[in-house]
Amino acid sequence: MAQKVKIEVQGLTSGQTQSGSYTLIMGEKGSKVKLPIVIGNYEAQTIAFEMEGLKPSRPMTHDLFKSFAHAFNIKLIEVFINDLQEGIFFSQLIFEMSGTLMNIDARTSDAISLALRFKCPIFIKKSIIDNAGIVIDTDDNDAPSRIDEEPQPTGANPIKDNFNSFSLVELEELLNEALSEEDYDKAALIRDEITLRNMS
Repeated sequence: MAQKVKIEVQGLTSGQTQSGSYTLIMGEKGSKVKLPIVIGNYEAQTIAFEMEGLKPSRPMTHDLFKSFAHAFNIKLIEVFINDLQEGIFFSQLIFEMSGTLMNIDARTSDAISLALRFKCPIFIKKSIIDNAGIVIDTDDNDAPSRIDEEPQPTGANPIKDNFNSFSLVELEELLNEALSEEDYDKAALIRDEITLRNMS
């Protein structure tokens, strides 16, 4: 069985590299190793609402799912981020119903949004955070960031940097530069390129 590490949401920042994107910062409590996950505008809103304790006038999809689960005595036991392929994270929802455990595949942003609502733990395969985690030095690792800018228009094409022409050493330098500028969505893209190079 794959070794798992418990992580939590430690920040949510508006993207600087990709228009209309946000970066979700995940990490193990007390660790400087963080896992940036680039998500869309709607996904960021659903997570931000729950982080800030805000209640929309009408239930969002994840709130409706939670109400449905509670109505039928279905419990979300944990979320497990179990794979990373070409920069895309894959997750499973582990439910319990009438004493039976069930695994359901889910987008990672949806899985995390549900984990916050059900107040269940989030785990990740240790090899993923070992390979894709990046060190972010902050004065307060436990203070979550919040969305403090208006969502950007989603109609614009996201900026996609082509890192093929850079060497691994140059990519590491670019990664450190992106981190120092707190451009976490760019850092995530560079991190994914480095991971792909190391796997090939």
